Amino acid sequence: MMKMLPFFQSPFGIRSGSEGCIDANRPFENTSPSAEQVPACPEPSADEIWSRDQEKMRERPEAACRASRASSITSNESCISAGDSPEKGNKGIKGMLKSAFKIVKKTKPPSVKQVMDLLGEQKLCDAIQHLFALEKSLSTKSEEGLNTSQQDIESVYEVLKHKVFSTLKDSVLLAKTNPDLLQQAVEALKEQEKEDQNYMSENPPDQNMQFRPRKWKELWMATVKESVEARMKDTSRTPRTENLSAVGQNLLHMGKTMKEDLTVVAKYINKLYPPEFNVFSIYAELYHNYFASQAKKNAESHLEDKDIYLLLSWVHNFYPKDMRKDHALAMELDKVKLGSLLPSSLSKELENKYLDSEEVTVKNSLSKCLDKEIQRWKEDKEPEKLNGHFQSELLGIFVIQSIYSSQKRAEDISKAVGEELSRRLLKELPAFLRSYREAFEDFKEKSKKHTYYKPILIANINNCWNFRDYTEKYVAEKEDSRADILSTLADIENSGFDVLLQQLFAQLKPMYKKFTENKWDSSSEIMNEIIKTTSKHISDFKTLKDPFYHAIVEKIHARLVKEYIVRLLKRKVSLKSPAQQQTLAQHISKNAADLEAFCTSNGSQATWLNSALPKLAEIIRLQDLGAIKIEVATLATTYPDIRKRHLEAFLHIKANLSRSELKSILGYLADSTASTQPRAPLFSSINVS
Repeated sequence: MMKMLPFFQSPFGIRSGSEGCIDANRPFENTSPSAEQVPACPEPSADEIWSRDQEKMRERPEAACRASRASSITSNESCISAGDSPEKGNKGIKGMLKSAFKIVKKTKPPSVKQVMDLLGEQKLCDAIQHLFALEKSLSTKSEEGLNTSQQDIESVYEVLKHKVFSTLKDSVLLAKTNPDLLQQAVEALKEQEKEDQNYMSENPPDQNMQFRPRKWKELWMATVKESVEARMKDTSRTPRTENLSAVGQNLLHMGKTMKEDLTVVAKYINKLYPPEFNVFSIYAELYHNYFASQAKKNAESHLEDKDIYLLLSWVHNFYPKDMRKDHALAMELDKVKLGSLLPSSLSKELENKYLDSEEVTVKNSLSKCLDKEIQRWKEDKEPEKLNGHFQSELLGIFVIQSIYSSQKRAEDISKAVGEELSRRLLKELPAFLRSYREAFEDFKEKSKKHTYYKPILIANINNCWNFRDYTEKYVAEKEDSRADILSTLADIENSGFDVLLQQLFAQLKPMYKKFTENKWDSSSEIMNEIIKTTSKHISDFKTLKDPFYHAIVEKIHARLVKEYIVRLLKRKVSLKSPAQQQTLAQHISKNAADLEAFCTSNGSQATWLNSALPKLAEIIRLQDLGAIKIEVATLATTYPDIRKRHLEAFLHIKANLSRSELKSILGYLADSTASTQPRAPLFSSINVS
C-alpha cells in the first residue's frame, strides 16, 4: 500500500503544467538552464512566483515530485490534468480509489525515449522517477528491462545530472527568476539521495554495485563551491567605483556579492532543502573561505597605504557589521559563527604597518604646514582679521584637522586601532608645538623691523587658542602630553605678551618715578598720565581674541599695581607725623581706586589685585601698634608671598615707629606666613635693595 501512495494522491495533488507564467510543459531549445532562457510573463514579479509556488508546496508537501510523477505515468502514456478524475463515472472516495488501482494495473515501466522527452520538457522530477523505474526493471527482467541496458540508463542519467547540476549551479540567479525549475532540480537531488539511502539500507555493505550509491550530495557540495568561487571571481558584475584601487574594487565586489547572495540563500534557497543539508551553513562557509583566502593573499603582498586601510576596514568593520544589516541574513549568520577574515597575528601585523605609516604621514604633513606658515610670516602683508581679531588660524585648523581626521579614520577601523593611533599622535603634537615655538622665537628676534611685526605676533598668539581648546577638550588630564602641550602654548603666549607690553612698560617706568621724586605731591595727575598712556596701548590689544585680551589686561593690571608698590618700597619717603601719614594714605587710596576702575573697565578680571594698595594705605594710616599688626596679618594672608624685607622697606615710611615696635611687627609677619603658599605672585617679583 505504501508504494502506491503517489497514485492515491494524484486526483488531489496533480499540478497543471501550464499554471502560472512558467510553462513547465514547453521544451527548451537549450538544455542548460540559465536566467536568460526562462520565459516569464511581465505581470507577476519573481517574488510573487516564489510565494505562489511555496504556497503550493505547503498545501501539497509532495507535489513537486510525486504529483508530477503520478500525472505522467499512465497506461496510455499521457498526463492527467488536475481537474479531471481518471474515470468520470466513478464519484466519491471509493470511486477514486478504484480508479487509482486500475491505473496501477495498466502502468508499465517507462522507456528511455519517454525519459528523454521529459528531460527535453525540463520535467526533472518526472524524469528521475522514470529512471528509478527503469533501474528496477533491469533487476526484475521485465519486458522494458529486457529492451534496456545499464549503459542506456547511465547515458540518460548523465543528461539528467547535467541538467540538474547546471540548474543548481545557478541557484542564486534562478531562485527569483525561475523558482519552479530550481525547485524541480532540488527535488531531483533529494529523491536521488533517498534512493541511495534505500539502496544502502536494503543491501549489505559488502555487496558492491557499480552505480549505487550515486553520491549526488557530494557532487552538489562541489557544485555549490564552484558556483560560489565563480561568482566571487566575476568582478565585472560590480560597477566600477571611481578612485578605488584594484584591491579595493575586488574587496568591494566580494563583500557585495557575498552579502547579496547569502541574502538570497537565507530567504529563498534555504527553504527548498531539508535541514540535514545545512544549506545556509555550507554556502556561508564557502563564501567566507574564499573571501578570507583572498584577504590573506592581499595581506601577505605589498599593499599601498590606502589598500592597507581598506583591508583593515573590511576585516574589523564592514565584514562583521554590514553583513548583518539585513535581519533575515543576520539571524542565519549568528548560527554559523564564521570568524574573522584574517588570522589575528596577520591582522595585528597589518595594523602595525598602518599605524607606522599613518604616524609618519601626519608628522610630515604637520612639518610641511609649519614651513608654509613661516613663509607667510615673511610676506609683507598684514594678517587677515576675523571678527576684529588678527588670525593666522590656518596652521591651527590644519594641524588639528589632520590629527582629528587621522584619529577618526583609525577609530572607523576599530576602537583599539583608534586608541593606539591617538596615543602615538599625542606624542607628535607636543613635538610639533616645540618646533612652532622655536620658529616663533626666531621670527620675534630677527624680524623686529617687519612692517606688520606686532600684528603677526598677535595672530600667532590667537593661533594658540585652537590648540589650547582642542587639548583641554580632547586630551585627558592623566596624559603626560597634556601638561607638555599647555606649557608650550603658555610659553608662546607669554613670549608674545612680553614683546607687546615691552614698549608700554618702558614708557610707564619714568612716570612712576615721579611719585617718589615729588613725595606723592600731584599723585592724581601722575596716575592720570599713567592711565592715559596705558589706555592707548590697550586699544591696540583688542585685536587679540577675548581670552588673550583678558590675559594681557590682567598682566597690565598686575604691572601697574606692582610698579606702584615698588615706589612705596624705595625708602625715599619717611614721615614722622601722623598727619603726614594720613595725607599719604589718602593719596594712595585715591590712586588705588582710579587704578582699579580703569583696569576693571578695560576687562581685567584680576580682582585679587584690588586690595593690595588699600591695605598698604591702611597700615600707613593706622597709629595703634595692635591695629597695625592685625592689618599686616590680613595683608600677609591675602598676599602670602610678602616677606620681611618687603614689609621692613615699606615701614620705612612710618618714621615714628620705634625699633622694638618695628621688630614686633616684623616678627608677627614671620609667624603669619610660615605655612602659607602664595596664590599668585605679587611681592615675590619685587626686589628690595
